Amino acid sequence: MRILMNCVAFAFCSSNKTLFAILYFFSFFCDGLDGWFARKFDQVSTFGAVLDMITDRVSTACLLALLSQLYRPGLIFLSLLGLDIASHWLQMYSSFLSGKTSHKDVKDESNWLLKAYYGQRLFMAFCCLGSEVLYIILFLLAGNQSESVLDVCLNAMKQSSLLSLSLFLTLTGWGIKQVINIIQMKTAADSCVFYDMKRSN
Repeated sequence: MRILMNCVAFAFCSSNKTLFAILYFFSFFCDGLDGWFARKFDQVSTFGAVLDMITDRVSTACLLALLSQLYRPGLIFLSLLGLDIASHWLQMYSSFLSGKTSHKDVKDESNWLLKAYYGQRLFMAFCCLGSEVLYIILFLLAGNQSESVLDVCLNAMKQSSLLSLSLFLTLTGWGIKQVINIIQMKTAADSCVFYDMKRSN
């Protein structure tokens, strides 16, 4: 259902922004539900976990690629796309090398923020929700011509206090998630290097 909703959402992204936003957000909301149902009904599987991550990464990547065409400098969104994919891919691969069953198993990591992110579901939900909703808001605010992302945000905040609060909350969650992505990428890369060093000794 999530994959289908995302396909329909992006098919209508040019002609119907509201429909896109609704379908994309509902697909994102279902991301939390499918994991909960899988655990509740004992349907957890490796394929399901991998498919879940692929769906997350591809949908976010497509939205970031879209935003890179709507705002300047577009390199900001393409850099975020690269960071998101590199961070999660390295985390998955380092988990695999360590013999872990899940990339969310960070109990042996030293970084407290990474532990808090994967250990506290509400904190993770706040960060993920902040990121995705921020991207949806930016998509809805985008005009027909390429504009500065900073100018659009500042103008929107002047027009509505509710929008200002929404942007503040989503930017907070988004900012924390980007810091976590950088930490995750570094610790996962370190784990891969450590694995190579152990093999060479």
